[in-house]
Amino acid sequence: MFITPKRFHSASCMRSARKTNDQPLLTGPSPTPKSWNPYISPGALLGGFGGLILFLHYNDERRAIPKGQGEKFERSAIQGPIIGGPFSLIDIEGRVVTERNLRGNWVLLYFGYTSSPDVGPAEVQKMAKAIDILGSKQDLKILPVFVTIDPQRDTPSQLRAYLKEFDPRIMGLTGPVTAVRQMAQEYRVYFKKVDEEGDDYLVESSHNMYLVNPKMEVVRCFGVEYSGEELANAIVKELKKAET
Repeated sequence: MFITPKRFHSASCMRSARKTNDQPLLTGPSPTPKSWNPYISPGALLGGFGGLILFLHYNDERRAIPKGQGEKFERSAIQGPIIGGPFSLIDIEGRVVTERNLRGNWVLLYFGYTSSPDVGPAEVQKMAKAIDILGSKQDLKILPVFVTIDPQRDTPSQLRAYLKEFDPRIMGLTGPVTAVRQMAQEYRVYFKKVDEEGDDYLVESSHNMYLVNPKMEVVRCFGVEYSGEELANAIVKELKKAET
């Protein structure tokens, strides 16, 4: 029986994203600073500006924590925003899949798209290899899940054909653009269209892979630097931690 590990916070994933110069998923326009009164003293100016920065940081951290997850704000603000949340998508057979359907399984979750020319296929291949190693050498069952970030082109049939080339055990999820975007936000996944030429385009993304425990809590984030063997070994270590 697994004992639930501590809730996973996104600080390590954010560091991984910064290494690849990725930006947050949704960014609003920067507020235009108002002109300062020339008679305000330098000390008051610095104090007021510092207070404003602290206030904005405090509110930004609060917005980053999904509702209904019971960590205290003070702890979450220090460790980073919590990753994960509810979602509702469809699989390659057109059936609705939510986070409740995945509960009870250890899940290896990856966000990608079938038209990715290089990194995407390598990551899916790595996922398939890790699942093979875990099953054959460790007798561990991990559910691999591929969530498309390009739902306009990645229909259920497209996902089925694509994933079959790597490993038919990988569950493919797609859905309406708004539903995919919501899940990506919950999991702090960055993506945007680039190099658009008519209907053809590429999608830039953070390429993070997540290990999720049977309670649908993210316990580990993996970057592209892991090989299939390293990924499998890291997953074994996390499962052993959960047993202790």
